[in-house]
Amino acid sequence: MRPKEKSPRTEALDALVRVRFGLSWGKARAWIRTGKVTVAAVTVIDPGACVPIDAVVDLRMNAPRVHRHVLAPSALVFVDSQVVVVRKPAGISTVPYEEDERGTLDELVRAALGKGRTGRPPLGIVHRLDKETSGLVVFTRTWQAKQSLSGQFRAHTVHRRYLALVHGAATKRTYRTYLVEDRGDGLRGSARRAGVGGRLAVTHVEPVESFAQATRVACTLETGRTHQIRIHLSEDSHPVVGERVYIRGLSLADLGAPRLMLHAAELGFIHPSTGEALRWADPLPDDMVSVQERLRTASL
Repeated sequence: MRPKEKSPRTEALDALVRVRFGLSWGKARAWIRTGKVTVAAVTVIDPGACVPIDAVVDLRMNAPRVHRHVLAPSALVFVDSQVVVVRKPAGISTVPYEEDERGTLDELVRAALGKGRTGRPPLGIVHRLDKETSGLVVFTRTWQAKQSLSGQFRAHTVHRRYLALVHGAATKRTYRTYLVEDRGDGLRGSARRAGVGGRLAVTHVEPVESFAQATRVACTLETGRTHQIRIHLSEDSHPVVGERVYIRGLSLADLGAPRLMLHAAELGFIHPSTGEALRWADPLPDDMVSVQERLRTASL
C-alpha cells in the first residue's frame, strides 16, 4: 500500500508576494489585482488565492492592466423580483467610495442582473461591508423592498452573525458603547460617556475555538455602526487579525493574515413582499481557512 502523499503547504498569494518582493500589503494586493503577478506563468488577480509556498511567482510590471468585472454565478445566493443576496469577496468595495472607483460589488451585481437586458437594473443599498470583509450582503430591487429592508435594519431585526479571528484569548461578553467619529486621536471609537454625540452600538461576542495566539469568535450585531465589530474588539485588546487601523498602543504578533479576518457568515430578514423569514449561511473563505489552519497547527 502506497503511503499517503502530503498535501503541499499553501499561502495566500498577497502574503507570498509581500514577503518575496519586500512590498507593503497594499502594494502587493494592488499589483495582484492589476494583473502584474503570475503563478506558474498564469496571471492570478485574487490576492487571497491559496498557492503552494514553493510556487514560481513572477512580477510583470509592463503587463496590461486587468480589471475584474465579472461576478461568479455562485456569488448570487438568492435572486427574486424584490431582493438579491450576494456573497461579497474580500478586496472590493460594496459601493464606490470615490467617484471613479470601478469594479465595486453593486456594479458587478447590476452587470450580472442586466445580462441580455437593456437599461441599468435598479439596485438599492441598505447596508455595506468593509472592503476587506467578505460575506453576505443584500441589495433591493424595488422601492417597496428598500423601504421594508431599511426599516428592518433601523429596528435592528435583521439577523447578522460574523465570524472573526482575533488576537489573544477572547471571552464571551457583550459590548455596549456609544461610537463617535473621532475618539480624540482621529479614529472612530467609543465615547467615554453617553450624550456626547455618540451612537449606541451593541455587539455580542462568543468564542468558538481557541488557539495559542488567537481566538475564532462569533459576533452577533444588534446595531450596525461603521466598523463596530473592529472597534469593540480592538478597544478590548482583541483586534481582528489583519487589523491595521484600530491598533494604536497595542503590541501584536504578526499572524500572517493577508487581510482583515472578518466574514459576514449569516444573514436573515423578513422578505418584503411574502413576509417569510429567510436566512442564509456562508462558509469561511479559503484565505480565512488557511490562516485558521496555521493557527491551529501552531497550537498543537
